[in-house]
Amino acid sequence: MVDKLDKFVQNNHSYNLKKSYMDACSDQDFMNYVSSLKIEESLLMKYTSSLMDCVIERKSCRTCSSLNECSHQVKGYVLTPEMVDKRIIFTYIACSKYQKYLSSTKNITYFDIASEIKRASFEDLYKDDKARVPIIKYFKEFIDTYKKEEKGKGIFLTGSFGSGKTYLIAALFNELSKKNIKSTIIYYPEFLRSLKASFKDDYQEKFDYVKKSPILLIDDIGAENCSSWNRDEILSPILQYRMEEELPTFFTSNFNLKELEEHLSNTFSGTEKVKSRRVIERIKQLSVEMQLITKSRRN
Repeated sequence: MVDKLDKFVQNNHSYNLKKSYMDACSDQDFMNYVSSLKIEESLLMKYTSSLMDCVIERKSCRTCSSLNECSHQVKGYVLTPEMVDKRIIFTYIACSKYQKYLSSTKNITYFDIASEIKRASFEDLYKDDKARVPIIKYFKEFIDTYKKEEKGKGIFLTGSFGSGKTYLIAALFNELSKKNIKSTIIYYPEFLRSLKASFKDDYQEKFDYVKKSPILLIDDIGAENCSSWNRDEILSPILQYRMEEELPTFFTSNFNLKELEEHLSNTFSGTEKVKSRRVIERIKQLSVEMQLITKSRRN
């Protein structure tokens, strides 16, 4: 009696597996996908639910225009079946867009930069915003100049909060990375904090790496609490070295240069306009001031 019951349960389970699989096969995308796997149908039937997830993710990939739009459970990866010891395991494989992103960022070093910025690309820029046109035009000129081994000036990009200043320049750096050009992006306030915390460890290594980077973005300069130390011992030497070596340097700030000069002159030691003026002159030697005034793109 027990054997008959076990057999009944097994048969019922097999029937349900087959029915679920055949129901799924009524979807042409599912049918095409499982047919391409070249795995026996009797084995596929055991994994119908996971296979359906694979198909759903591949469907979403068709209409996904950028990595930022990825709706997968693991962003930038696609659930994929693989045969291991006569069974199927499901792993996540980087999608083509993510592989392209990994390739485009391999030559960029980041210090405390958000993931969204790391994924920046020209393809995802807001093409409807005329305020960006002069900046993008300058980027194209910069790329052409750099390819000819001529070291052009960077940009001091100022403008409204949330307008996408950092994203714009990061998109340029990612484009340069595809051409095997190395660069560095630092979020300036956090970079200063990390330097202070590393006095006994890798302080000099971090400082020299940033100072000597072939192309550098100092992001959100002016957002830090200004002190004589970070202005005279960190920022000024970095800019002086880069000016002497003609290394392209980019900046983003919510301040324009006049406002930044005022910010840099006010320290705990009092008002030091001469030292602040020297820093601003170095920034002017290294970059062209441009402005981005537009609506905030942040949610």
